[in-house]
Amino acid sequence: MKFFVDTADVAEIKDLAASGLLDGVTTNPSLIMKSGRPMLEVIKEVCAIVPGPVSAETVSTDHKKMLEEGRKLAKIAKNVAVKVPLTPDGLKTCKVLVSEGTMVNVTLCFSAAQALLAAKAGATFVSPFVGRLDDIGQDGMYLIAEIMTIFRQYPEYKTQVLVASVRHGQHVLQAAKLGAHVSTMPPSVLRGLFKHVLTDNGLKAFLDDWAKTGQSIL
Repeated sequence: MKFFVDTADVAEIKDLAASGLLDGVTTNPSLIMKSGRPMLEVIKEVCAIVPGPVSAETVSTDHKKMLEEGRKLAKIAKNVAVKVPLTPDGLKTCKVLVSEGTMVNVTLCFSAAQALLAAKAGATFVSPFVGRLDDIGQDGMYLIAEIMTIFRQYPEYKTQVLVASVRHGQHVLQAAKLGAHVSTMPPSVLRGLFKHVLTDNGLKAFLDDWAKTGQSIL
């Protein structure tokens, strides 16, 4: 499974990228707002840090303007993946951009039928939002299972399932078990995957014993 981080915080991205764990980055208008920086500047900087796909989202809702925005975003760097909403105009835009060689991430997917439409439109990624489904009492991971079952029946579809709105490590693990291609998560969730009380306790015991030897490796 590929790990993307869902943030526009460049400092966080640099730090996580240094670990070798990042395969890409996703952003959205809300994350750009939170960063307090110009969108194009942020995307350009992130693309230089992470060689994998960096999702940058359009904000228009009609096909013509969305396409113009998508083309402008695509010019920032070769690894930009233009994000478009899962709407008729979004899929029209997706089809054109993909035909021009641009990666496209179709976002705000909440049903298997929508994911199928995105695949037929040639999307590079489709982003089902599991956490938001959980919030309204539905099972977000069941949607991932449905989509993966459908996609496996049609190998001609090259669209990757990008699990989004990830809230905790169990979402990541469940998505991996289901064979989802990508999980995008906040930095806190990615860092949380490191944590286990037995790791912490074991490391402390080893260091305490080493200190008692009075030795030094250096």
